[in-house]
Amino acid sequence: MVGAVHGKCLTLGIELLLALDIRVAASDATFAQIEVQRGIFPFGGATLRFPQVAGWGNAMRYLLTGDEFGAHEALRLGLVQEVVETGQELNRAIELAERVAAQAPLGIQATLASARLAAEGGEHFRAAADQLMPEVMRLFATDDAREGLQSFQERRPATFSGK
Repeated sequence: MVGAVHGKCLTLGIELLLALDIRVAASDATFAQIEVQRGIFPFGGATLRFPQVAGWGNAMRYLLTGDEFGAHEALRLGLVQEVVETGQELNRAIELAERVAAQAPLGIQATLASARLAAEGGEHFRAAADQLMPEVMRLFATDDAREGLQSFQERRPATFSGK
């Protein structure tokens, strides 16, 4: 779900990053999708995910040249969500993971499922839209939703059970 990168992130490294939900990079990290420089193509998912994340032209700029780019360009492209001082990338990724883990597990699961289905596009987007109200109604009936509302009313952090 949350990952950190430092140093050189090549080919499969980028493809692994693209499979994550939240990505943090050290400021000195560099990236390159170099398969075309070796007579092959990115077969681990970059041709599928990089255009979705960065847009067609931005992704093709790097997929078709194999050129290297830095952390701030990765941020501009949406490949990473944050750039931090070198040496702080793992700490920041852990902080973000802990923030996610502190939320309602059922809400996190439903959010990821809905967003992933919608990202598939076409009829999947419509299916995700059609499931919004039924899914929220299901969640309203959970202990976590009751705890979330009660903690809001009591102005305290919620303690979720995943039920």
